[in-house]
Amino acid sequence: MKIRNKIILLVLPLLLASLCLAQAASYFSAQSGITRIAQSFLNYKIRELEKYAEGQWLLLSENDFTGRADMVDAAKHSVLVYSQSIILSDTEIILALDNSGNMAMNTSPLEISETEKSILMEILSEENPGIQRAFMEGEERIFKSFYFTPFGWYILISESRDNFYQDTYRIRSQTLIALAAASSLALLVLVFFARHLTDPLGRVVDAMNAICSKGDLTSRVEVEYQDETGKLASTFNLMTSELEKAYSQIKRYAFEAVIAGKKEQRIRQIFQKYVPKDLIDRFFASPESMLTGENRDLAVLFSDIRSFTSISENMDPGDLVNSLNRYFSGQVDIIMNRKGIVDKYIGDAIMAFWGAPVKHGDEAYQAILAGLEMIESVNQFNEQQRKALKPEFKMGIGINYGEVTVGNIGSERKMDYTVIGDMVNLASRMEGLNKTYKTEILISESMYESIKNMQDKQEELFFRFLDIVAVVGKTRGVKIFTTGKNLNENEAKAWAIHNRGMSHYYKRNFQEADKHFRAVLNLLPGDFNAQNMLERCGKYSISPPPDDWNGVEVIQSK
Repeated sequence: MKIRNKIILLVLPLLLASLCLAQAASYFSAQSGITRIAQSFLNYKIRELEKYAEGQWLLLSENDFTGRADMVDAAKHSVLVYSQSIILSDTEIILALDNSGNMAMNTSPLEISETEKSILMEILSEENPGIQRAFMEGEERIFKSFYFTPFGWYILISESRDNFYQDTYRIRSQTLIALAAASSLALLVLVFFARHLTDPLGRVVDAMNAICSKGDLTSRVEVEYQDETGKLASTFNLMTSELEKAYSQIKRYAFEAVIAGKKEQRIRQIFQKYVPKDLIDRFFASPESMLTGENRDLAVLFSDIRSFTSISENMDPGDLVNSLNRYFSGQVDIIMNRKGIVDKYIGDAIMAFWGAPVKHGDEAYQAILAGLEMIESVNQFNEQQRKALKPEFKMGIGINYGEVTVGNIGSERKMDYTVIGDMVNLASRMEGLNKTYKTEILISESMYESIKNMQDKQEELFFRFLDIVAVVGKTRGVKIFTTGKNLNENEAKAWAIHNRGMSHYYKRNFQEADKHFRAVLNLLPGDFNAQNMLERCGKYSISPPPDDWNGVEVIQSK
């Protein structure tokens, strides 16, 4: 038997078994997932309908209309209208039965026979909170129900069984078609590759015969099989003498290949330590210089997803990974498009910096624009999350600017091109301060000064001075600002007034500052930071701070 036939007989059963198992696993997984989603959506609708009915009755109770039949009828009609508004398919029906099994409400005409009614009332009396099945008009239907005591109604949301499971049926058909197609394709590919795997053996035999025709043979190997490998063994016997003659030349070629391989391996190991393309281009000609560090003024950004632990606990792992990948994709594209370098992922957080390895001169400006665009991007991301009925992500961003140490840190086996220093730590702390000040983005005083001194900004940025804080481990206060662009008229006015109020506050003119913060609240009702400063002004107006007061707020949280 030829090797080609051996390969087909050995591999084909394994390949077909793997395909069948993979398709079966895919089908059952998809069926389970779709059914679970459909059930969850039905549960959601029944909960919303129950809340709406309870709201209508509560409205009657609060206005003492529960004894008026016309008002009760109006509430029942309102429930009917709401029921009609949440129906999504032609086969879906929402109905209500009274305690005798009579139809009290229905969104579509429905005739239930006495036998069906008797069975249906039996099922309803059990008050099973799960998904139930019953025949209505001779058709099996899926439904979920609850008993609404004020009206004395059993309220049901019902869908035909065929429509409820139609996606599952379609997946089953598609799975069978895919399995048949994959099996056919696998057979064709296997035959094709088996042929191409064995044909070279014959060509190798011919080539060996050509080589061996140049001299006599002195060595032999045992011929074990009467197939292509046997022919190859016989031909190898003919090649032995020629291999002896070529041995010295092969050694020289092998030595040169090892030297070339070592050089290539060294270059690859160095390149693999760097992600930024600019860094590779800069140091390609001098690999030794890549092991040094330098001090440089950089902009450092930290971003973090708020309450991510709670989000992850309430999401399916597959959905969570998919959502995170989409979130990170948008955020990283913005950073890189704004000339930034993604340093690392820290769980759900991102650390990035601007100004190394290549300095462009507008690092602080690009970092702020990136931060604002990241917030806009997460808002667009959340629109998709809402449509998919998945949790939204809330984020905080902290950006600092100043001198850090940048270079390669690690060991000979694993190194990272990263930044370290107090300015990096402060950027991380500022990201956390968003929780304290109810903001999405905070920047440091050094960032603010760097942007303020730029005369060629292409986009107008707004800044709001929020506080002077001393974070954990520091005694010196740092001014913090929030920033934005495209503010509406009220926001622009309020931010300018707030900044003037802060100036009065730190000059100990608390009453004048109080007026400014009240003006901010008139423009932005409920504004947290204006209210916060207003409370401080009230406190200091009654009990002035000591003479050495510098306005620094010590923040204990990290």
